[in-house]
Amino acid sequence: MKKINVGFIGLGLMGLPMAKNILKKKYPLIVWSRSKKNYKDIRKLGATTCQNLIDLPDKCQIIIMMLVDDKICMQISNRLKNKLKLGQILVDMSSTKKKTSIKIEKNIKSRKAYFLDAPVSGGTIGAEKAKLAIMVGGQKRIFNKVKNLLSTMGKVTYVGKTGSGQIAKLANQAIVGITIGAVSEALILAEAAGANPKAVREAIKTGFAGSPILENHGNRILNGNFKAGGKCSTQLKDMKNIIETSRDYNIHLPISNKIKKLYATIVKEGKSNLDHSALYLLLKRFKKY
Repeated sequence: MKKINVGFIGLGLMGLPMAKNILKKKYPLIVWSRSKKNYKDIRKLGATTCQNLIDLPDKCQIIIMMLVDDKICMQISNRLKNKLKLGQILVDMSSTKKKTSIKIEKNIKSRKAYFLDAPVSGGTIGAEKAKLAIMVGGQKRIFNKVKNLLSTMGKVTYVGKTGSGQIAKLANQAIVGITIGAVSEALILAEAAGANPKAVREAIKTGFAGSPILENHGNRILNGNFKAGGKCSTQLKDMKNIIETSRDYNIHLPISNKIKKLYATIVKEGKSNLDHSALYLLLKRFKKY
């Protein structure tokens, strides 16, 4: 059975390995990215590169976006809008606010095109291994059309109507940010009290405290490896979106708000491109009682 042409926008830390996994499953892939630095590598794997963004809808039935933030997602979708055709599907795998997803869907509806929000979790490791958690919002029948394609990049879960994928991602990022803080403080406590932090992590990771954050980010902290898998700037953006969304629904999230402020401090200090586990470095600097 011939596979449909797929467009992919954004070849950054996450987008490039995601695009590579689509190619591994033999989907014809046409890519566009603001930065052209990865064009050579992706062409070697069989992708076609597109020089002009607005030509992409003429070449494929499904277009995936993997971009940095709400502003860029809106800009790109607005540029595509008038070129989209009847029945085409735009899938936004970026992490944005629910209201952004709803705006994009509304904008392309006049073209009789369809929209899904499908943010991901798992960082660069999950992207490289095709083990991302993919949370999808939108019409169920449209989801069913792209499920197999999305499955080339990880485990796909349909969450609900448009914007629900983004709400699931915000819930995920609240847990990620708070848990990185908890793991950091636990390892700081272990070291200060004279226990071996590596042994403590090993001892607790199979108990109730065990988690991918303790496993992966705990390991990063202990080895001093803060090369970005997920950037501090991205975590801050997500924490801001969590707090903004909580206000939309008149709820107070004090722990998430505190984590947001801590990441804001890290970014202000010029460490925005470090891995989000670098929260540990800030917490370790705090003065003792």
